[in-house]
Amino acid sequence: MHLPATRKTIEGRGVQSIEVGGRLLQAMVELAQPSMLRDLAAAAKVTPAQAHAYLVSFRKLGLVEQDAASGRYLLGPFALQLGLARMRSFDPLRLASAAAMELALEMGLMVTISVWGTHGPTVIQVTEAVQPVHVNLRAGAVFTITGTATGRLFGALLPEALVRPLVEAETRAGGRSQAIGRGTSLEAHRRSVAEVRRLGHATTEGVPVPGVNAVAVPVLDHSRQLQFALTVIGHAEALDVAEGSAQLAQVVGFGRKVSAQLGYQAPPVATDTVTPLRRAARRSRAG
Repeated sequence: MHLPATRKTIEGRGVQSIEVGGRLLQAMVELAQPSMLRDLAAAAKVTPAQAHAYLVSFRKLGLVEQDAASGRYLLGPFALQLGLARMRSFDPLRLASAAAMELALEMGLMVTISVWGTHGPTVIQVTEAVQPVHVNLRAGAVFTITGTATGRLFGALLPEALVRPLVEAETRAGGRSQAIGRGTSLEAHRRSVAEVRRLGHATTEGVPVPGVNAVAVPVLDHSRQLQFALTVIGHAEALDVAEGSAQLAQVVGFGRKVSAQLGYQAPPVATDTVTPLRRAARRSRAG
């Protein structure tokens, strides 16, 4: 896995052979299936003879196994122990907090972290912008599903059975809802779900606050489940959320890097056109 974006380190002199071996292990993670020696070597950009020497040592450590029938290599039991140790010692909330502060500093904009709460998408942290944004947000605030970027993201990824009662309540309440954002129609919500799953993120322009834009990106874990939403909020002239904009790409890329720290790995290129977010939504519904 590449060096996390939210952790600043001072590069020192390393051990080149360990780094080469690490490329082999990274190749095994990215290929995500038992692989032949030649394929691992190609992915790690080493010769098959070099790869074989490293794999022999990795087998002795239990990092790698070799299937006796096919000769293919796969990660071993010690690799699993390392992963479990990482999960036991890791605090996702602390990661999210540090990530939000870093993103706010990079962009000079407001960044919020939201989780799914009893009443819907709930803010757990607000990092203020360098230039004040006149949006009344605080920890504990609840976003609507249909009227905000954060809510649209949760609405696209969570099981329909969980989201639909809130959507129906919002459409009935309209502007009377106590949550942030106005309700819309069920048909508009269905269109929103399809768009967010296709794009992999959610945006709003001038809604619910005129002149203020927002983009929400998912933080997914190793099982491709949504853990948090990172949302960047700023004045329209300071935050361009149009498809293809540099700022939108920056936020989306940042969300992917944070997800990688939770063990998320984008699925290999498939023969179908189902997006990672749509797969995540299917997994949620199945669970």
